Amino acid sequence: MIIRYIKLAAIAVIISFTACKQKVNKPADIKYGDNPAAGKYADIRGFKMYYEVYGSGEPVLFIHGNGGSISNFSNQIPVFAEKYKVIAADSRAQGKSADLKDSLSYEMMADDLNALMDTLHIKQAYVVGWSDGGIDGLLLAMRHPDKVKKLAITGPNLWTDSTALAPFTYNWIQTTTDSLAKVVAKPGAKAETKASYKLMHLMAVQPNIRLVQLHKITAPTLVIGGDHDVIVTQHLLDISKSIPQSYLWIIPNSGHATPISKKEQFNKIVGDFFSEPYRKIEGFDTFN
Repeated sequence: MIIRYIKLAAIAVIISFTACKQKVNKPADIKYGDNPAAGKYADIRGFKMYYEVYGSGEPVLFIHGNGGSISNFSNQIPVFAEKYKVIAADSRAQGKSADLKDSLSYEMMADDLNALMDTLHIKQAYVVGWSDGGIDGLLLAMRHPDKVKKLAITGPNLWTDSTALAPFTYNWIQTTTDSLAKVVAKPGAKAETKASYKLMHLMAVQPNIRLVQLHKITAPTLVIGGDHDVIVTQHLLDISKSIPQSYLWIIPNSGHATPISKKEQFNKIVGDFFSEPYRKIEGFDTFN
């Protein structure tokens, strides 16, 4: 019974963070995240990273959230592929990018994305990150600033206490991680449970980014969140204020799944942000 509860709780938290199970609109003949015509593996940094490429033009890199996959961006890929070369990848230890190692960090995943871009001979890209993918996007912009032309991130967090995460979400992650730890410590723990624990543990103890570290981000950045996101609105505001060239967009009547529940608005605003130049108007930056 406890194992069943733990599995359900873990799944519920991951869905809360990535909305993987929510309905998405996509062409019936394309299964994003499982498309042999577009999918390949890159042998990088000790594992095989699965990725798919669509369209042509300037590159846009999409980074999914915890426990997610390429399929989470099924509402974005066909829209952006009309104008851009879209690269979407399954992050380490998620989707089709299997990784049996015990260690996992956001820094590792950011460096993986940098290596993928090198493998694909992409010098610079627009970057879209959702949830944990937003954390990866921030770290990519900090650790490899030459690779990020503009950055759009929805629902990222810099640390893991209740000043960043909504209290219910914070408590849920901590208790579920503790429960999973007890299960995986027992002999004969299933590989599936161990994989769930690795991802839950990641959210429970990471990231550990200080606001002052965001000052080094040189890419123009759009910080996005729902007005009832699992990320505290003040935390999103603090992230935006700490990035030199940044904008904040809090979407009314929206939770954490902004690329799904507000897909038309999301695609338009992010698309405008990528295509429009910056202007200085009365001391404020704007892109419209």
